[in-house]
Amino acid sequence: MTPSMTRPVLAEAFATSHSMPTLLHRAVLVLLGIAALTLAAKIRVPMWPVPVTMQTFAVLVIGTAYGLRLGLVTLLGYLALGALGLAVFTGDSAGLAYMAGPTGGYLVGFVVAAGLMGWLARRGWDRSFGTMLAAMVLGNLVIYAFGLPWMAWLFLADKGAAWVFQWGMVNFLPGDALKLALAAVLLPAIWRARG
Repeated sequence: MTPSMTRPVLAEAFATSHSMPTLLHRAVLVLLGIAALTLAAKIRVPMWPVPVTMQTFAVLVIGTAYGLRLGLVTLLGYLALGALGLAVFTGDSAGLAYMAGPTGGYLVGFVVAAGLMGWLARRGWDRSFGTMLAAMVLGNLVIYAFGLPWMAWLFLADKGAAWVFQWGMVNFLPGDALKLALAAVLLPAIWRARG
Protein backbone atom coordinates (compact mmCIF):
# COMPACT_ATOMS: atom_id res chain seq x y z
CA MET A 1 0.00 0.00 0.00
CA THR A 2 1.20 3.47 -0.75
CA PRO A 3 1.12 6.15 1.94
CA SER A 4 -1.63 8.03 0.10
CA MET A 5 -3.89 5.00 0.52
CA THR A 6 -3.50 4.73 4.28
CA ARG A 7 -4.33 8.25 5.43
CA PRO A 8 -6.58 8.49 8.45
CA VAL A 9 -10.06 9.89 8.07
CA LEU A 10 -11.29 12.59 10.44
CA ALA A 11 -12.99 10.17 12.83
CA GLU A 12 -9.68 8.35 13.28
CA ALA A 13 -7.61 11.52 13.48
CA PHE A 14 -9.65 12.80 16.41
CA ALA A 15 -9.66 9.49 18.28
CA THR A 16 -7.08 9.44 21.04
CA SER A 17 -5.55 6.74 23.15
CA HIS A 18 -7.58 8.16 26.04
CA SER A 19 -10.90 7.76 24.27
CA MET A 20 -13.42 4.98 24.61
CA PRO A 21 -12.61 1.42 23.54
CA THR A 22 -12.67 1.08 19.77
CA LEU A 23 -15.95 -0.82 19.40
CA LEU A 24 -17.80 1.50 21.79
CA HIS A 25 -16.27 4.53 20.07
CA ARG A 26 -17.46 3.29 16.67
CA ALA A 27 -20.94 2.54 18.00
CA VAL A 28 -21.19 6.06 19.41
CA LEU A 29 -20.04 7.51 16.07
CA VAL A 30 -22.68 5.47 14.21
CA LEU A 31 -25.41 6.70 16.56
CA LEU A 32 -24.20 10.29 16.26
CA GLY A 33 -24.07 9.93 12.48
CA ILE A 34 -27.63 8.60 12.33
CA ALA A 35 -28.78 11.47 14.55
CA ALA A 36 -26.98 13.97 12.31
CA LEU A 37 -28.56 12.44 9.19
CA THR A 38 -32.00 12.62 10.76
CA LEU A 39 -31.55 16.22 11.85
CA ALA A 40 -30.11 17.20 8.45
CA ALA A 41 -33.10 15.63 6.69
CA LYS A 42 -35.43 17.82 8.74
CA ILE A 43 -33.58 21.11 8.14
CA ARG A 44 -35.24 23.01 5.30
CA VAL A 45 -33.48 26.00 3.79
CA PRO A 46 -35.88 28.12 1.72
CA MET A 47 -34.56 28.34 -1.84
CA TRP A 48 -35.94 28.59 -5.32
CA PRO A 49 -37.31 26.51 -6.97
CA VAL A 50 -37.51 24.00 -4.10
CA PRO A 51 -36.49 24.13 -0.43
CA VAL A 52 -33.18 22.42 0.26
CA THR A 53 -32.48 20.00 3.07
CA MET A 54 -29.02 19.34 4.42
CA GLN A 55 -29.46 15.59 4.00
CA THR A 56 -27.06 15.07 1.08
CA PHE A 57 -24.52 17.30 2.80
CA ALA A 58 -24.68 15.07 5.89
CA VAL A 59 -24.48 11.88 3.81
CA LEU A 60 -21.37 13.00 1.97
CA VAL A 61 -19.65 14.55 5.00
CA ILE A 62 -20.30 11.50 7.17
CA GLY A 63 -18.91 9.25 4.44
CA THR A 64 -15.84 11.48 4.25
CA ALA A 65 -15.30 11.87 7.99
CA TYR A 66 -16.02 8.25 8.90
CA GLY A 67 -14.35 6.39 6.06
CA LEU A 68 -15.71 3.61 3.89
CA ARG A 69 -16.73 0.98 6.45
CA LEU A 70 -18.00 3.18 9.28
CA GLY A 71 -19.75 5.44 6.77
CA LEU A 72 -21.53 2.46 5.19
CA VAL A 73 -22.56 1.06 8.58
CA THR A 74 -23.94 4.47 9.56
CA LEU A 75 -25.94 4.88 6.33
CA LEU A 76 -27.26 1.32 6.47
CA GLY A 77 -28.31 1.87 10.10
CA TYR A 78 -30.10 5.06 9.07
CA LEU A 79 -31.96 3.26 6.28
CA ALA A 80 -32.80 0.34 8.58
CA LEU A 81 -34.44 2.71 11.07
CA GLY A 82 -36.38 4.33 8.23
CA ALA A 83 -37.46 0.91 6.95
CA LEU A 84 -38.73 0.09 10.43
CA GLY A 85 -40.98 3.15 10.29
CA LEU A 86 -39.03 5.71 12.31
CA ALA A 87 -39.39 9.21 10.86
CA VAL A 88 -35.71 9.72 10.03
CA PHE A 89 -36.25 10.94 6.47
CA THR A 90 -37.37 14.31 5.12
CA GLY A 91 -40.98 14.84 6.20
CA ASP A 92 -42.90 12.54 8.48
CA SER A 93 -43.14 9.45 6.28
CA ALA A 94 -41.05 6.32 6.67
CA GLY A 95 -41.29 2.58 6.18
CA LEU A 96 -40.70 0.32 3.22
CA ALA A 97 -43.53 1.86 1.16
CA TYR A 98 -41.92 5.30 1.51
CA MET A 99 -38.52 3.87 0.58
CA ALA A 100 -40.01 2.31 -2.57
CA GLY A 101 -41.42 5.70 -3.61
CA PRO A 102 -39.74 8.54 -5.50
CA THR A 103 -36.85 8.85 -3.05
CA GLY A 104 -35.94 5.15 -3.13
CA GLY A 105 -33.17 5.43 -5.69
CA TYR A 106 -31.68 8.43 -3.91
CA LEU A 107 -31.63 6.52 -0.61
CA VAL A 108 -29.68 3.70 -2.26
CA GLY A 109 -27.42 6.31 -3.83
CA PHE A 110 -26.74 7.74 -0.37
CA VAL A 111 -25.14 4.47 0.73
CA VAL A 112 -22.98 4.13 -2.38
CA ALA A 113 -21.99 7.82 -2.29
CA ALA A 114 -21.02 7.63 1.39
CA GLY A 115 -18.84 4.62 0.60
CA LEU A 116 -17.19 6.45 -2.28
CA MET A 117 -16.56 9.51 -0.11
CA GLY A 118 -14.93 7.35 2.56
CA TRP A 119 -12.74 5.66 -0.04
CA LEU A 120 -11.68 9.04 -1.46
CA ALA A 121 -11.03 10.48 2.01
CA ARG A 122 -8.73 7.55 2.80
CA ARG A 123 -6.72 8.71 -0.23
CA GLY A 124 -6.54 12.30 1.00
CA TRP A 125 -9.23 13.91 -1.14
CA ASP A 126 -10.64 15.70 1.92
CA ARG A 127 -7.40 17.63 2.58
CA SER A 128 -7.71 20.45 0.01
CA PHE A 129 -10.49 22.59 -1.42
CA GLY A 130 -10.03 21.36 -5.00
CA THR A 131 -9.99 17.64 -4.30
CA MET A 132 -12.78 17.90 -1.72
CA LEU A 133 -14.92 19.80 -4.22
CA ALA A 134 -14.23 17.11 -6.83
CA ALA A 135 -15.12 14.39 -4.33
CA MET A 136 -18.38 16.14 -3.48
CA VAL A 137 -19.26 16.42 -7.17
CA LEU A 138 -18.58 12.70 -7.62
CA GLY A 139 -20.66 11.87 -4.54
CA ASN A 140 -23.58 13.90 -5.85
CA LEU A 141 -23.27 12.27 -9.27
CA VAL A 142 -23.51 8.86 -7.62
CA ILE A 143 -26.67 9.89 -5.77
CA TYR A 144 -28.25 11.11 -9.01
CA ALA A 145 -27.03 7.99 -10.87
CA PHE A 146 -29.26 5.91 -8.58
CA GLY A 147 -32.05 8.43 -8.01
CA LEU A 148 -32.82 9.51 -11.57
CA PRO A 149 -33.31 6.00 -13.03
CA TRP A 150 -35.65 5.17 -10.15
CA MET A 151 -37.61 8.37 -10.77
CA ALA A 152 -37.71 7.53 -14.48
CA TRP A 153 -38.97 4.04 -13.75
CA LEU A 154 -41.78 5.50 -11.65
CA PHE A 155 -42.70 8.58 -13.72
CA LEU A 156 -41.23 8.56 -17.23
CA ALA A 157 -44.26 7.03 -18.96
CA ASP A 158 -46.75 9.41 -17.31
CA LYS A 159 -44.79 12.63 -17.00
CA GLY A 160 -41.94 12.43 -19.54
CA ALA A 161 -38.16 12.77 -19.39
CA ALA A 162 -38.16 16.57 -19.00
CA TRP A 163 -40.28 16.29 -15.85
CA VAL A 164 -38.05 13.55 -14.41
CA PHE A 165 -34.90 15.62 -14.95
CA GLN A 166 -36.51 18.82 -13.66
CA TRP A 167 -37.96 17.32 -10.48
CA GLY A 168 -35.33 14.61 -10.01
CA MET A 169 -32.22 16.77 -10.39
CA VAL A 170 -32.35 20.24 -11.95
CA ASN A 171 -34.43 21.87 -9.19
CA PHE A 172 -31.89 20.69 -6.62
CA LEU A 173 -28.70 21.82 -8.35
CA PRO A 174 -28.55 25.35 -6.82
CA GLY A 175 -28.76 23.90 -3.30
CA ASP A 176 -26.29 21.15 -4.20
CA ALA A 177 -23.79 23.77 -5.37
CA LEU A 178 -23.98 25.55 -2.01
CA LYS A 179 -23.59 22.30 -0.07
CA LEU A 180 -20.64 21.23 -2.23
CA ALA A 181 -18.88 24.53 -1.63
CA LEU A 182 -19.58 24.41 2.11
CA ALA A 183 -18.08 20.92 2.47
CA ALA A 184 -15.13 21.79 0.22
CA VAL A 185 -14.28 24.67 2.56
CA LEU A 186 -15.20 23.00 5.87
CA LEU A 187 -13.41 19.65 5.78
CA PRO A 188 -9.99 20.90 4.62
CA ALA A 189 -10.29 23.69 7.22
CA ILE A 190 -10.83 21.09 9.95
CA TRP A 191 -7.70 19.23 8.80
CA ARG A 192 -5.70 22.48 8.80
CA ALA A 193 -6.98 23.42 12.28
CA ARG A 194 -6.01 20.00 13.58
CA GLY A 195 -2.47 20.59 12.31
